[in-house]
Amino acid sequence: MSLDIASLPSSDLDPFSIDFFDNPFPDHERLREAGPVVWLERYGIYAVARHAEVHQVLNDWGTFCSSRGVGLQDFSREKPWRQPSLVLETDPPEHDRARKVLARVLSPVTMRELRDGFAAAADAMVAGLIGRKLDGIADLAEAFPLSVFPDRIGLTQDGREHLLPYAGLAFNAFGPDNALRREAMARAAPHIAWVTEQCRRENLAPDSIGARIHAAADSGEVTADEATLLVRSLLTAGIDTTVNGIGAALYCLARFPDQFAALRADPKLARNAFEEAVRFESPVQTFFRTTTRETELSGVPLPEGAKVLMFLASANRDPRRWDRADAYDITRKTSGHVGFGSGVHMCVGQLVARLEGEVVLEALARHATAIEIAGTPVRSYNNTLRGLKALPLHIR
Repeated sequence: MSLDIASLPSSDLDPFSIDFFDNPFPDHERLREAGPVVWLERYGIYAVARHAEVHQVLNDWGTFCSSRGVGLQDFSREKPWRQPSLVLETDPPEHDRARKVLARVLSPVTMRELRDGFAAAADAMVAGLIGRKLDGIADLAEAFPLSVFPDRIGLTQDGREHLLPYAGLAFNAFGPDNALRREAMARAAPHIAWVTEQCRRENLAPDSIGARIHAAADSGEVTADEATLLVRSLLTAGIDTTVNGIGAALYCLARFPDQFAALRADPKLARNAFEEAVRFESPVQTFFRTTTRETELSGVPLPEGAKVLMFLASANRDPRRWDRADAYDITRKTSGHVGFGSGVHMCVGQLVARLEGEVVLEALARHATAIEIAGTPVRSYNNTLRGLKALPLHIR
């Protein structure tokens, strides 16, 4: 199989630059139109931006592995910055053993157990915000997940201010050695220390989700150390992505009042309104895979050990896959979006994120007559995540 980089469409785009983060959509379109596989000159990597190729890479773990890192770093050539995640940065069969434990403790049955409490908390929080000008991020998108999820994991009250910086650090670390990654690493030590300590069995509340994960060590499904890493995985996957998902939904509903009117008319659309916001804004923008052998992708030869950057956000707005791809439509059939990934490595926190997003939007549909932007939104910058730092709103 011959490989000629010069024959590939190429781009000098830096997908980890502030300019790109501010408005990635024109570059997404250029990448999609350039071809099924594009060479990114700046980093010497392959990129896929169309839905078909992104979906294929996500669903072929045997060829496009996660165990060599889902960021730019190749774990076969560089030492990981932390002990790799047992679910995000492993492949079957090791991945399946750990994933089975998380699938059980975060099952649909568990979600039904959580629903009433989460819904009551969301209703109370949203009711208290009606008629106010507020920051939709700090006062709702962050406040709600942080008010319910850490309790169910079994964390102590003290020190929870470390959760968001830790999750942000983990997602920044998937990118290159740029200012965002260096700044996150420079501030990392106290956040890593607190999270690592809190994930230990003795520090988690009895009968919590965290305690149930550690119980799997008693039956020999995982070791005690692995159980600690699995709790850590939930704190990484279940906080920042949910915060950015709820923030995206608020931002969409405020910008598209016809869609909020449709939600008010039928609050049962809350789950789909959240799902469409995840497709439309894609809180997780990118992930990498590494080829395990020489292969072809849409006729393009790839060598073994090639880093492939998947533009999940671009795939989620690919007009080849979606009608009116750049429209936020809460009645859309969103099945097939890759906002939570796809295949065996699909986001472990997706059921929790969907539950939290749904109950918040249901509460808004019941209590609010309008959601209006009341100032200039401020974007948050991260090498992997897309979200807002501040979203001034008036909820009427």
